[in-house]
Amino acid sequence: MAEQQSETYLYKLEAVLAENRLLTVIVIASSDEKAFTSAENHLLRHTVTPPKVEQLSIVEKKPLGRSGVGYVVETSRFS
Repeated sequence: MAEQQSETYLYKLEAVLAENRLLTVIVIASSDEKAFTSAENHLLRHTVTPPKVEQLSIVEKKPLGRSGVGYVVETSRFS
Protein backbone atom coordinates (compact mmCIF):
# COMPACT_ATOMS: atom_id res chain seq x y z
CA MET A 1 0.00 0.00 0.00
CA ALA A 2 1.44 3.36 -1.00
CA GLU A 3 1.92 6.00 1.69
CA GLN A 4 -0.32 9.02 1.16
CA GLN A 5 1.66 12.25 1.04
CA SER A 6 0.07 15.11 2.95
CA GLU A 7 -0.12 18.63 1.56
CA THR A 8 2.17 21.26 3.06
CA TYR A 9 0.91 24.68 4.13
CA LEU A 10 2.32 28.10 4.86
CA TYR A 11 0.92 29.33 8.18
CA LYS A 12 0.80 32.82 9.63
CA LEU A 13 0.29 32.75 13.40
CA GLU A 14 0.06 35.54 15.96
CA ALA A 15 1.40 35.24 19.49
CA VAL A 16 0.10 37.61 22.16
CA LEU A 17 2.68 37.79 24.95
CA ALA A 18 2.07 38.77 28.58
CA GLU A 19 4.09 41.97 28.25
CA ASN A 20 1.63 43.40 25.68
CA ARG A 21 3.73 42.34 22.69
CA LEU A 22 2.34 40.88 19.50
CA LEU A 23 4.62 38.65 17.42
CA THR A 24 3.88 37.23 13.98
CA VAL A 25 5.32 33.79 13.24
CA ILE A 26 5.44 32.27 9.73
CA VAL A 27 5.99 28.50 9.49
CA ILE A 28 5.66 25.67 6.99
CA ALA A 29 3.86 22.59 8.31
CA SER A 30 1.69 19.69 7.20
CA SER A 31 -0.96 20.15 9.92
CA ASP A 32 -2.32 22.73 12.35
CA GLU A 33 -0.86 20.81 15.29
CA LYS A 34 2.63 20.81 13.73
CA ALA A 35 2.28 24.53 12.93
CA PHE A 36 1.57 25.33 16.60
CA THR A 37 4.50 23.20 17.77
CA SER A 38 6.85 24.80 15.26
CA ALA A 39 5.68 28.32 16.16
CA GLU A 40 6.21 27.65 19.87
CA ASN A 41 9.74 26.40 19.16
CA HIS A 42 10.53 29.49 17.08
CA LEU A 43 9.28 31.74 19.88
CA LEU A 44 11.56 29.98 22.36
CA ARG A 45 14.57 30.41 20.06
CA HIS A 46 13.70 34.06 19.27
CA THR A 47 13.52 35.28 22.87
CA VAL A 48 16.20 35.40 25.58
CA THR A 49 13.88 34.15 28.33
CA PRO A 50 10.93 31.85 27.62
CA PRO A 51 8.00 34.10 26.69
CA LYS A 52 4.69 34.00 28.53
CA VAL A 53 2.36 33.37 25.60
CA GLU A 54 -1.20 34.36 26.47
CA GLN A 55 -2.62 33.40 23.08
CA LEU A 56 -1.30 31.71 19.96
CA SER A 57 -3.64 31.59 16.99
CA ILE A 58 -3.59 30.76 13.29
CA VAL A 59 -4.43 33.87 11.28
CA GLU A 60 -3.95 32.46 7.76
CA LYS A 61 -3.19 29.10 6.16
CA LYS A 62 -2.27 28.71 2.49
CA PRO A 63 -1.26 25.63 0.47
CA LEU A 64 2.30 25.75 -0.86
CA GLY A 65 1.43 24.08 -4.17
CA ARG A 66 1.12 27.27 -6.19
CA SER A 67 3.69 29.95 -6.95
CA GLY A 68 3.57 33.38 -5.35
CA VAL A 69 2.12 32.23 -2.01
CA GLY A 70 3.04 34.71 0.72
CA TYR A 71 1.89 37.15 3.37
CA VAL A 72 2.10 40.84 4.13
CA VAL A 73 2.93 41.48 7.79
CA GLU A 74 2.35 45.00 9.16
CA THR A 75 5.06 45.66 11.72
CA SER A 76 4.89 49.37 12.59
CA ARG A 77 3.39 52.70 11.65
CA PHE A 78 5.21 55.92 10.88
CA SER A 79 3.83 59.39 11.54
